[in-house]
Amino acid sequence: MPNQEQQILLSKHFGCVRWAYNHFLNERKEQYELSKKSDNYYAQAKTLTEIKKKEETIWLKEVNSQTLQFALRCLDTAYLNFFRGNAKFPRFKSRRDKNTFTVPQFVTVEKDLLYIPKFKDGIKVNLHREIKGEVKHCTISKTPTGNYFVSILCETQYEPKQKTGKEVGIDLGLKDFVITSDGIKFKNNRYTKHHERALAKAQKHLSRKTKGSNRYENQRLKVAMLHEKTANSRLDNLHKVSSQIISDNDVICLEDLHIKGMIKNHKLAKHIADASWGNFVRLLEYKAEWNDKQIVKINRFFPSSKTCNSCGWINQNLNLSEREWTCKCGVIHDRDDNAAINILKEGENNRGGTLR
Repeated sequence: MPNQEQQILLSKHFGCVRWAYNHFLNERKEQYELSKKSDNYYAQAKTLTEIKKKEETIWLKEVNSQTLQFALRCLDTAYLNFFRGNAKFPRFKSRRDKNTFTVPQFVTVEKDLLYIPKFKDGIKVNLHREIKGEVKHCTISKTPTGNYFVSILCETQYEPKQKTGKEVGIDLGLKDFVITSDGIKFKNNRYTKHHERALAKAQKHLSRKTKGSNRYENQRLKVAMLHEKTANSRLDNLHKVSSQIISDNDVICLEDLHIKGMIKNHKLAKHIADASWGNFVRLLEYKAEWNDKQIVKINRFFPSSKTCNSCGWINQNLNLSEREWTCKCGVIHDRDDNAAINILKEGENNRGGTLR
């Protein structure tokens, strides 16, 4: 935990990085509106050096110069991703969101002290795991609840998980979060629903406070803590479930769901967002890549729930509310178990097709 003096300097870093990012994002927007062109990273880095010499912005020299340059790198990457169609247009940073800055060089950790430029005495840290490999850079962040975190990037040799020779199909749901073709079901903990009554009460009290007062700030922290607890609990569960599936299987078959379209259903939007299917699939994909496993995505229009996994007959009249149904061949199906088995079969048929 940084001391009082270090917290002030950290706040200056957060503010200067946010100002630099927003200033040059606005500059790029204005340039593009005038000439359909805008400066790249190198031109803006040169401009930043000139701005730091001006008297009205000389306070930029109080923070690490490479941290400001890295913010321009991030802005340049955001622009490239937008024009390549990989992301939305860059947004201005707000002090109300999580504040972050990255130190790209000269990062060392000795015992329980983090040494970065401008912090000669070192910042006291609680290491929750041993640092292995060569330290490359670190990112320091401050959450809306006032907690400080540091993420340290290290270069090391990763050892992939052992091969199991198993393949599995998984069906993502709301009643159960993940259903596998092996018959394993992972519970949907419904974190938003679990905390929504406490959150509604806290937000009601917040609305009655005067903005800017001490009581308002104390209540704002209570609301932020509930949001943070919900998000942390959800992410922890996503990591545990995805890691177990990757450890137990070499090939994972799943549906290519159009989650953005599904969220437009106002009756299920909150529950789908709470389940965080998109983030779960993202975790599966990068963990599969790390461990030389395969993710096979099948067509989102494949009727996995309506198709009998025994005879192949499709029950066109199956409703979403029906959790069990009987095929004309006499087999009684659990909707989700049947879907997971069909996803595995369809994935095996498409192994030569969509591989990720």
